[in-house]
Amino acid sequence: MDSLLSVIFSSEEEEQYVLDCMAYFMLLMAACAFVSLLFKNVPYGRYAIYGHGFPVNVKFAWFVQELPAFLVPVCLLVWTSSAKTSMLTNQLIIAMYLCHYAQRSLIYPFLIRGGKPTPFVSFALATVFCIYNGFMQIRYLSHYAEYPADWITRPCFIAGSVLWFVGWLMNLHSDHILRNLRKHGETGYKIPKGGMFEYVSGANFLGEITEWVGFALAGQSVHSAAFAVFTIVVLRSRAVDHHKWYLTKFEDYPKTRKALIPILY
Repeated sequence: MDSLLSVIFSSEEEEQYVLDCMAYFMLLMAACAFVSLLFKNVPYGRYAIYGHGFPVNVKFAWFVQELPAFLVPVCLLVWTSSAKTSMLTNQLIIAMYLCHYAQRSLIYPFLIRGGKPTPFVSFALATVFCIYNGFMQIRYLSHYAEYPADWITRPCFIAGSVLWFVGWLMNLHSDHILRNLRKHGETGYKIPKGGMFEYVSGANFLGEITEWVGFALAGQSVHSAAFAVFTIVVLRSRAVDHHKWYLTKFEDYPKTRKALIPILY
């Protein structure tokens, strides 16, 4: 793969420049998405509009769209070589990324119970994003990210790592609660209870946002920051939509719950 990339990029400086441009483009897309989501929901799940392409089985969609976010980085790490991959800081930050997507692509899809099909357009866009982001994050971390020897003892890395871990656990626990809302044979929607759902409607979204904010804080790069910003923009919108839907759907929905941030929002 190193030889293939050397054909595409004439020098390491050119490749790093392209990776930086990819990050800034993601920030631009986040800004565009923010404006767009003010007027229109993302068509998925309960908001699915099947005029956006034929429906794709939800388990198949989750597996296929998330898998590149894991496989592309693994291929880069296995088939390319760099001294950066032997550095502890780089290894730990890469591990944060891979840990999330190993669970998200290889475990989570097979735990889904029911679920509405995903419109093809949403499925295709998610797949492209996972390929794009997977390449950008891991290529940068494995070949270009440079950190001082004492980086893992600095407050930004420690705080970022703790945030990532807390967010990862929150995300897993929230998904567990959502999966077990209905007993076998039951249909319809129910109010999620327990964990961070006692405080916000989008507990699973809050967990994932916390993960990637921690990831960005630990890595301190425009690439990780762009991913965190994009995640915040998309998942904030989903949390707000869920919150409004719950309030409309259930008369007894807890009025003290917020959409995404306990007490505040």
